[in-house]
Amino acid sequence: MLDVLNQINDVLWGTPSLVLLFGTGLFLTIMLKGLQFSKLFYAFKLAFTKEEKTESSQDSQGDISNFKTLMTALSATIGNGNIAGVATALTLGGPGAIFWMWIVGLLGMATKYSEALLAMKYRVKNENGEYSGGPMYYVERGIGKKWKWLAVAFALFGAFAALGIGNSVQSNTISDVMTESFHINGWFTGAVLAILTGLIIFGGIQRISTVAGFFVPIMAFLYIGGALFIIIANYEAIVPAFEMIFQYAFSPVSAAGGFAGVVVMEAVRSGVSRGIFSNEAGLGTAALIAGNAKTDHPVKQALVAMTGTFIVTIVVCTMTGLVLIMTGFWDPSGGAISGVQHATGLDGGALTSAAFGHALGTIGEYIVAFSVIFFGFSTIVGWYMYGEKCFEYLLGLRYIVPYRFIYITATFMGAVMQLDLVWAFANMANALMMIPNLIALLLLYKVIVKETNHYFNDYIHQHHYTRSKAS
Repeated sequence: MLDVLNQINDVLWGTPSLVLLFGTGLFLTIMLKGLQFSKLFYAFKLAFTKEEKTESSQDSQGDISNFKTLMTALSATIGNGNIAGVATALTLGGPGAIFWMWIVGLLGMATKYSEALLAMKYRVKNENGEYSGGPMYYVERGIGKKWKWLAVAFALFGAFAALGIGNSVQSNTISDVMTESFHINGWFTGAVLAILTGLIIFGGIQRISTVAGFFVPIMAFLYIGGALFIIIANYEAIVPAFEMIFQYAFSPVSAAGGFAGVVVMEAVRSGVSRGIFSNEAGLGTAALIAGNAKTDHPVKQALVAMTGTFIVTIVVCTMTGLVLIMTGFWDPSGGAISGVQHATGLDGGALTSAAFGHALGTIGEYIVAFSVIFFGFSTIVGWYMYGEKCFEYLLGLRYIVPYRFIYITATFMGAVMQLDLVWAFANMANALMMIPNLIALLLLYKVIVKETNHYFNDYIHQHHYTRSKAS
């Protein structure tokens, strides 16, 4: 079964899918006239400043604020892919992989913007009076009911992916760290994670968003703070590190020491694929929570949502990449900057932990260990909302409680079992979520452009005039 799933994943995550993802981001960037660049500061202002109380804001409808929506999405997105995924990209593709990770992240901002906008436009109110949105709704309500099979396919694989990549895989990673760093048994870790997960998810979206709003800034400060300290302490290596990133983005890395050497195409493939896993732009996951935002125009939440991709890829992933390059840990032979010989055989989170430990001593290893724990747990909680929205679409609200118990059980089981099969199935489910979502974005691009033009050409000016007249 594992061999079969791996063969399927080789096809699903092969060149055609990566071209579809990359091409969709590029197409939307062109259609939106580079909105993710020209409106980036405005988007951050919307995300991190309290909205003024105007007539329009009082009419805002939704369940949670823009900030809490962003934090909930980040809780699911800022995960171990930013720690382990970047390290894997570097060991497979060399420093140039970081450049291509930036490219897919910057283009992915347009993709995530589009996902959130459509989620807001086509969201519905459920029996509990809460909003539900996501690719399944904008497929069915935007493209038409004849495409409902595509919406069902997305929801089905989304519900399964939540149990795998968003849950079991994360609890397994946390369990490994707890065992290696603190010698705590996996059964105990699994039980604690299951109890904490249950306490949070049974509180619904309000409790989940509140927990995310509290934990995400703390864990981001912990990890980014440690990385920044290393980068500043080795400031003389910053320019050489960037030179390596740009040089090896377009030229092959020669084999040396413990590094096997890679061609440019491997740097592109590693950077693009790991970039997707780190920021989830194109998977449609952000749209599943964006529909709950309390706002008076879809574009506002769409702008806020795209800042998440910038934070995850351009900030967090870059920090990890720079630490690995500057300390030489991307290359078992020591790299071109540090000249320090390192042990071979490390990969993923273990490699990042070794780099932090080399620069900061034991405290560096603990920073990575606690980051893995916080990142992993926040991903479990955040991805639950994704799974619930998909499950709700398939079977309705009456079966949400059973799904919660299934999710809690998966949290425990993930901490105590080998997950090669779960990893393979989750990767397949992610690809099968991505394809329907990207098809929907391409078919609905005119709606995206129309809503965007309405907001910036009419809506802002109209409400600015209203506020000026009132004052």
